[in-house]
Amino acid sequence: MNKPALYLSAASTISHQPTFRNPGFSVGLGPVEASSALISPDYKAYIEAGLLRRMSKILRMSVACAKDCMEQAGIAQPDAIVVGTGLGCLQDTEKFLNTSLTVEGLLPPTSFIQSTHNTMAGQISLSLGNHGYNMTHTQNTLSFEHALLDAAMLLREGDRNVLVGAADEHIDILEDIARQLAFEANAPLTSAASFFVLSAENQGNASAGLADVYTSGGTEYGQEDIDAFLDRNGLQAGDVDLALYAGTPVQGAARNVDYLPLAGVYPTASAFALHYALDVFATNSEVRNVLICNGLRKSNLGLTLLKAFEA
Repeated sequence: MNKPALYLSAASTISHQPTFRNPGFSVGLGPVEASSALISPDYKAYIEAGLLRRMSKILRMSVACAKDCMEQAGIAQPDAIVVGTGLGCLQDTEKFLNTSLTVEGLLPPTSFIQSTHNTMAGQISLSLGNHGYNMTHTQNTLSFEHALLDAAMLLREGDRNVLVGAADEHIDILEDIARQLAFEANAPLTSAASFFVLSAENQGNASAGLADVYTSGGTEYGQEDIDAFLDRNGLQAGDVDLALYAGTPVQGAARNVDYLPLAGVYPTASAFALHYALDVFATNSEVRNVLICNGLRKSNLGLTLLKAFEA
């Protein structure tokens, strides 16, 4: 592929694992337990107390991770904010629907306003005082990959730094819905937010390069789709040092790791996998190429290729 790699200069994740501001977390990380809770930082360090009280879980996670990324990257403002979410602000959606059933007459608008999928990107923009491009992508399990594609296009059109991330939250009713739909997974349903600063140039703080992103939906994928993606980037499966996958392992890769037991199950768990991969690059110099294969939904395929700078 002739397009130059883009640089990942900051990463921040709040999850059910000790990921937030914890370099080296990928070493020895075990499966997330069904009884585990979200590991939340002190949000007061990132969000004013008055705003914090009115924010749902997913908004708190998103704003805290976004501000942490800005601090890590050493930039005051991104040129754009791009967010992917599969299910949006479920807590506020549930609150609005419950209110509509119990309150007669006019409904208070707050919970409805905060229930829309683009609330996270909007709240981050307000918190940073940012007036640039602001976009939310919601394409089920491929929401984060589409956010990455959008961010990459912005950078290749002239932007310098884009804040890109993903977030989804767990609420109790999801467990009931999963049982009714006979949904089976090898990990519990969880909540998480992951954000990154994607840059057109390496300012000396980048941890890896984003080489390529590909998505396909509406039909079941096969190994031939993965091989074609690698081929267009001048690689073969044997060149992949680490494949982080959800669904089916990557045939021929040196090492396969199922990221769902580590992250838990939520539509944008591939964002957790991206942060995990960046941490692996930082702790293991022998890893040169990492492929994230998002097959969480059998009819969707998301592929993200990361490279160490010398690779």
